[in-house]
Amino acid sequence: MNLHRKGRAALVLALVAVVGMAFRVSWNALRDIAGAVGADETAATLYPFVVDGLMALALIATLVLTADARKFALRVLGTYTLASLVLNYVHGLVPELHSGGGARVDWTRLADWDPANWALVLLATSLPVGSIYFGSDLVAKVLHHRPTPIATPIENAEESTETTMKRSTADLPESPPAPITATLVRVPDQGPVDHLKSAPVFKPIPQGAALPLAPIERRPVPAESTRSRRATGRLPDAAKSTRPKRTPDQLLTEARKATAGWPDAKVTAEGIRREVHTSPANARMLRDTLLAERAKAG
Repeated sequence: MNLHRKGRAALVLALVAVVGMAFRVSWNALRDIAGAVGADETAATLYPFVVDGLMALALIATLVLTADARKFALRVLGTYTLASLVLNYVHGLVPELHSGGGARVDWTRLADWDPANWALVLLATSLPVGSIYFGSDLVAKVLHHRPTPIATPIENAEESTETTMKRSTADLPESPPAPITATLVRVPDQGPVDHLKSAPVFKPIPQGAALPLAPIERRPVPAESTRSRRATGRLPDAAKSTRPKRTPDQLLTEARKATAGWPDAKVTAEGIRREVHTSPANARMLRDTLLAERAKAG
């Protein structure tokens, strides 16, 4: 375990040494480029820290952040690495940059082709502004990052009775079935036992063999009435009306007598029905007949 930690520490120290030496080499080129684009001596000295320093910050953020934040840190690291490579390449192509911190070179001489020269000047002057923006964003992401908690192993896990992880029902081990105990029940004798019959046998009945009984469903029952219901059947003759059934001519005669003094407006089916005591159908028939007779006579 100690050897493993020492190996990791040695690897980190070697990486810091290599990065430091690479920064020193790149620092010379970036300082000359800054002087060529118009930076003073102090600004030119700090310029390499702006570019390569943000690369180191992006590398640390890449090791800390996760998911989309880690991808953003990798993009910043790759962009500034490419920009530093381009500026170091330009520094190697222009010998005039190697003397006087680049102050002897006019900014129009970074490249012979004007569009390329403008692009190089724009790149060199925009890197400090980008360092402010991207550096602030990376620091904010690192400060607001919440690492995922790692469950620590429990010492003497075999002797511990606490559960450290919830598992689904499918992952739980099957519990052994409960033992079934048999109950001895004595069967009563059906008759006298002689020498030809065997001794009574005790039949084991397992407790789990009993079938569950269905619950008794409660249904509403109508209450019994104490009043006796009358028997329904044929209507007795004594209950029938004693008035004989009248013919249409008889009904018409009675209607003529009852409505003799009535005006035409009063001759209605309802009035005839009440006077003659007949059905509504007969009353309408009598009304029509009476009105027709009056119209014919008038």
